[in-house]
Amino acid sequence: MSDFSIKPVLTGDQVILRPFVDEDVPVFLEAIADPEVARLTGSPPGDAPDEDRTRAWYGSRNSRDDRLDLAVVDRASGACVGEVVLNEWDPYNRSCNFRTLFVAAGRNRGLGTEAVRLIVGYGFERLALHRISLEVYAHNPRARRVYEKVGFVAEGVLRQALRAGDDWIDATVMSILAPEWPAPARPE
Repeated sequence: MSDFSIKPVLTGDQVILRPFVDEDVPVFLEAIADPEVARLTGSPPGDAPDEDRTRAWYGSRNSRDDRLDLAVVDRASGACVGEVVLNEWDPYNRSCNFRTLFVAAGRNRGLGTEAVRLIVGYGFERLALHRISLEVYAHNPRARRVYEKVGFVAEGVLRQALRAGDDWIDATVMSILAPEWPAPARPE
């Protein structure tokens, strides 16, 4: 049975996933203000971060028993560089949604791939999940490559799911199932 009230520390070669601490808030304020993060995540453009609201949000994550939010820490620098989240938990069907966010300092170094592997492994091996799903926008091929390396499979396309100025962007629905884990080794 899944227990989302436990907030583990998961350690890999390059990253540590851990519960949030107050010192992480500036990293997420930076992420919310980053136009590239907004573009890749589909956040409305021009949203100014509200420090009090952001501090309250991240301050409440560790007490939630219906989801798992963990900070991603770069082991080399000790800096928080993002987050990984299992949310939208469906206990009966043993399924969750997955999402992630990285600031610029955490991108293009393999940290995201390891962080995704760690939390997906925890979801299947410790939380007894059967299915983990996500949506990735067509203009974010870097994220899609990470998800494919970890073993996520494309299931379908949500056509024109995101408005980007005058353009419309498709979202691909992807999932990985417990019988598919551990994912086969894939070239980096």
